[in-house]
Amino acid sequence: MIECTIIGSGPAGYTAAIYAARANMKPTLIQGMQPGGQLTTTNDVENYPGYPTGITGPKMMEDFLKQAERFGTNVIFGTVTKVELSKKEGESHKIIVDNKNEIITKTVIISTGASAKYLGLPSESKFMGSGVSACAVCDGFFFKNQDVVVVGGGDSAAEEATYLSNLCNKVYLLVRKKEMRASKIMQKRVFETKNIEVLFNHETVEILGDNSVSGVKVKNNLSLDEKIIEATGFFLAIGHNPNTEIFKNQLDMDETGYLITKPDSTLTNLPGVFASGDAQDSVYRQAITAAGTGCMAALDAERYLANNS
Repeated sequence: MIECTIIGSGPAGYTAAIYAARANMKPTLIQGMQPGGQLTTTNDVENYPGYPTGITGPKMMEDFLKQAERFGTNVIFGTVTKVELSKKEGESHKIIVDNKNEIITKTVIISTGASAKYLGLPSESKFMGSGVSACAVCDGFFFKNQDVVVVGGGDSAAEEATYLSNLCNKVYLLVRKKEMRASKIMQKRVFETKNIEVLFNHETVEILGDNSVSGVKVKNNLSLDEKIIEATGFFLAIGHNPNTEIFKNQLDMDETGYLITKPDSTLTNLPGVFASGDAQDSVYRQAITAAGTGCMAALDAERYLANNS
């Protein structure tokens, strides 16, 4: 029987693996469909300590993986398709990989992450990492003193637009409806920020450019008039979907699907099951905070095993 199984890779999963392996828990890590998680779609990472000249997301995740393997983590490429989590203290859990391979484990660390919602435009995927981003905090610095477009009408969009307004020359906020969904205080901040222009009833038609974004074609969905906004950045702020579907009806979640953990810990509502990274974090969603909760999950799992040996 395996002592610790980690579902998902990325900063949370790999960090959990490093700590679990160093604690002699002999962890198995199941990478999932996108080994390395969302960071593998990020060209440049400049805000993670220890990389003074920056690093690409894929290379950074490769380093994390090598470090986890160095301490003896058993890394499996595959996707968890079913879980049967025990409700009793000290009992094992069952994990099914790719609908066929069964893993019996004493503890489970969930680090399945979250996926940003996209508009589904071909030009969106074309310029991903070359002007298109779903994280202003991650990538805003690269657009300093430039004009950018933010899509969304909720608190996240308002927050991203306000954040970018401190870096960028001009921020265009595209809101599909006639009003924003954001809280009143967030709307007030947006409307009081001089270099944010809110375009209500506007949708994205196409993202323009050659090797990188140079403009955005938008449409007024009332008049159907189209125009081109000159911009070098296009930020999506229409929400994230936590990758937690397989845990429904077993683990406590909020209305969006983020796993709920007990205060000041990574403990879920079931014994021996821990959640880390973006699967349980709808607020920060940064590589460094994900890595921090990965560390916490491994330490929580180690304590659990010690108490149930």
